[in-house]
Amino acid sequence: MPECWDGEHDIETPYGLLHVVIRGSPKGNRPAILTYHDVGLNHKLCFSTFFDFEDMQEITKHFVVCHVDAPGQQVGASQFPQGYQFPSMEQLAAMLPSVVQHFGFKYVIGIGVGAGAYVLAKFALIFPDLVEGLVLMNIDPNGKGWIDWAATKLSGLTSTLPDTVLTHLFSQEELMNNTELVQSYRQQIGNVVNQANLQLFWNMYNSRRDLDINRPGTVPNAKTLRCPVMLVVGDNAPAEDGVVECNSKLDPTSTTFLKMADSGGLPQVTQPGKLTEAFKYFLQGMGYMPSASMTRLARSRTASLTSASSVDGSRPQPCTHSHSESSEGLGQVNHTMEVSC
Repeated sequence: MPECWDGEHDIETPYGLLHVVIRGSPKGNRPAILTYHDVGLNHKLCFSTFFDFEDMQEITKHFVVCHVDAPGQQVGASQFPQGYQFPSMEQLAAMLPSVVQHFGFKYVIGIGVGAGAYVLAKFALIFPDLVEGLVLMNIDPNGKGWIDWAATKLSGLTSTLPDTVLTHLFSQEELMNNTELVQSYRQQIGNVVNQANLQLFWNMYNSRRDLDINRPGTVPNAKTLRCPVMLVVGDNAPAEDGVVECNSKLDPTSTTFLKMADSGGLPQVTQPGKLTEAFKYFLQGMGYMPSASMTRLARSRTASLTSASSVDGSRPQPCTHSHSESSEGLGQVNHTMEVSC
């Protein structure tokens, strides 16, 4: 295998080809950062602002980044043939081991948004040994009831697909203010993503089942995410209720809940600095990136992450222990905390 796969790849999986973009080269035994975008977007529309952010470069120089585009959602994707069966949410998750194996990654730290967060949570439930940590933004662990489903169907009849998708991505307040951001995404969703392929992904996401997770000890044989998780949602986001519910179903000793002030449906686009800061602490809690390598970020640290008294004791400290010990220490350093920033 070559040391550097920088660039675009089409990976064979049991459920069809996956378009993947690699940035950087593997760094020793470190996990890859693997991203999965929300419905209506692709890796560029969802993550470019975040990964191009100046302080994020301090993090990405330590990790190879693997951006996954859901089937047929990448820029320039050809339209699926008539009758093509789009993979289910479970099958989308089951495509990811092929990516991990293709590049020889031992494990990944996932960053997912919305539908992508659901896919990565599924992936971690089915293949826990491949996932070392998860950042889940705007995750909704609930399947749609038939009333929700009918409402989605009706709205689809009365508005265009980009406008329907916008109600998933942005809050009503953001849509009413019709900012440049919303206008820009309306245009890009309509022009950049193949509309027939998007409709298939949208339909599949809206027919998802409940994510089968329960807080340990609450039900017999409860399934939960075994890795450290950071949940993120804007304080003015359509996904807020879903993320709060997801938090209630995860292990409190390894979950951080970050609610971001002045942030709507796309915190990674509107607040990349705050999100980078939180991601840095998350990685440090897992034993990566001692503070010495983070001088620029440390200097620019937002006061918000230290504003709550509960945070000081529970914020992951820069770790000096070896990686093999890092997972054992997680119970002590990472407690469920709601941080408003």
